[in-house]
Amino acid sequence: MFDAKISAEFPFASRYLEVKDSKVHYVEDGEGDPILFIHGNPASAYIWRNIIPHVSPHARAIAVDLIGFGKSDKPDINYGFADSYAYLDGFIEKLGLTNITLVVQDWGSGLGFHYANLHRDKIKAIAFMEAMYKPLDFDALSSGDKIMMRLIRSGLFSWFMLGKLNMFVKNMLPGWVLRDLSKEEMSNYLAPFPTVKSRKPVHVFPRDVPVKGKPDHAAAAVAGYHKWLTETRLPKLFFHADPGVLIRTEDAKWIANNFPNTTRWIWAKVCTLSKKITPT
Repeated sequence: MFDAKISAEFPFASRYLEVKDSKVHYVEDGEGDPILFIHGNPASAYIWRNIIPHVSPHARAIAVDLIGFGKSDKPDINYGFADSYAYLDGFIEKLGLTNITLVVQDWGSGLGFHYANLHRDKIKAIAFMEAMYKPLDFDALSSGDKIMMRLIRSGLFSWFMLGKLNMFVKNMLPGWVLRDLSKEEMSNYLAPFPTVKSRKPVHVFPRDVPVKGKPDHAAAAVAGYHKWLTETRLPKLFFHADPGVLIRTEDAKWIANNFPNTTRWIWAKVCTLSKKITPT
């Protein structure tokens, strides 16, 4: 059974590593082989606060703030997939991590999967949830989803809704959570993005979602790691939230049938049931 109590506290000492003339913030606890937690958009290492204590007695738990997120610096760069990956790659290299277990979600999954595909000898296992596991099938989207995808990929709309109004953090993020986020939790999620300029990573990231092969760099990365994930026997743990956003029921079934050596956990809508499935 899992403890349902969720704490808003983030009781970890901040650490910083200089990467490409900027400071990348991270926290760590425990010893042993590293388990690297990589968050998505618009989150930070804060989302792993209640998970790290369960992991740190058994391994070296490390949670990083992607460049531009959390307490990491916000240099004058383009952001998106290429820049975010370059800083993540530099961070892992500077820490000298090997035998890594990746724990990834959302954009953190795209970056983590890409790193794993390019550094296969450094990866021990992967745990993932709400992940960018394949190129987006735009034609399969509903008409409403197609419209939304076009809007968030348009520079002006994305800047206004996600940058100017900060809707990603203020509205969308709490809307994805079954419970009500506390004032302390919302304060932590809002803290990294006090100004329109500081929200550049938040509104640039969605425009890099590969659609019909564009943008080239992101599309090539996703296609490459997707093919690898269907071939590698690397141990994989897949958490499926029901209902999902990036991964729906049909996607979960496809992953279970096509990603070798994958263990799947399903969380029901009211989080009262978990079911473990190990595909053959």
